[in-house]
Amino acid sequence: MIEWVIPHWPAPAGVRAYTTTRAGGVSAGAYAALNLAAHVGDDPAAVEENRRRLRTQLPAEPLWLSQVHGTTVVRAEDAVEGVAADAAFTRRAGRVCAVLTADCLPVLLCNDAGTVVAAAHAGWRGLAGGVVEAAVRATNEPPARLLAWLGPAIGPQAFEVGAEVRAAFLAHSPEAAAAFAAKGNGKWLADLYRLAELRLRGLGVERVFGGGFCTFNEAERFYSYRREKATGRMASLIWRE
Repeated sequence: MIEWVIPHWPAPAGVRAYTTTRAGGVSAGAYAALNLAAHVGDDPAAVEENRRRLRTQLPAEPLWLSQVHGTTVVRAEDAVEGVAADAAFTRRAGRVCAVLTADCLPVLLCNDAGTVVAAAHAGWRGLAGGVVEAAVRATNEPPARLLAWLGPAIGPQAFEVGAEVRAAFLAHSPEAAAAFAAKGNGKWLADLYRLAELRLRGLGVERVFGGGFCTFNEAERFYSYRREKATGRMASLIWRE
C-alpha cells in the first residue's frame, strides 16, 4: 500500500498534494520498494508497476520531467514526458505536476484561489541558480497570494557541503549565512529548508510550510542518494481537481 507524506498547509479546496515514501512498490534491493525513477538502474518492469500503482491514486499520469538541476519551468499541459526541466506548473484541472527527489528539496506551490499549482525540484544547484524564483514567476501570481510547502529533503545535520556551495548562496544574499553551520576542515552543514524559505520570503511568499524531515537519517521511510548512491526516488505531486 502506498504511504503518503501529506502536507500540513492551508491549501484551498480542490488542490491535492502528496509526497510518496519507499512503501508500497515492487522494486527490490537498494530500490525497495516504491522507486518511481526510470533512470537510476532499477528494473524497468518494476518501475512501470510502481508508476501504475501510483497512477491509480491520481486523476492522470504525472508529467515526468528529466531533471537536470537547472531552473527551467514548463507548463504541464504543453510539455511531453522526459522534457528537460526542474519545475512544472499548470492551471488545468486534472494535470499532475511532479518532481522526483532523494535528498533534494521538493517545493510545491499553489495560489489562494486554487487556480494554479506548481512543483519544483530544488537541489542546492537549482536553488542557488533560481529555480524557486523561476517557478514563482511562472505562476504569474502576486507572491503574497501563494502558499509553499517544502517536502522531504536531506536535513541540516546531514547535508555537508564545501565552501563553494556556501559562497554561491552568499553571493545572492548575505542572509544565507544563517543557513550554514561550520563543521571544520572547510566544510559546512547546509540547511536546504532555510535556504528555500529565505528565497521564498525574499520574493514575497510569506506562507511557507513543511520542513523538518531528513531523508538521509530516515532510511526506513525515504530514499537518500547521499546515504546510498544506488537508490530510488520519491515523487512529490500536486494537482487541481
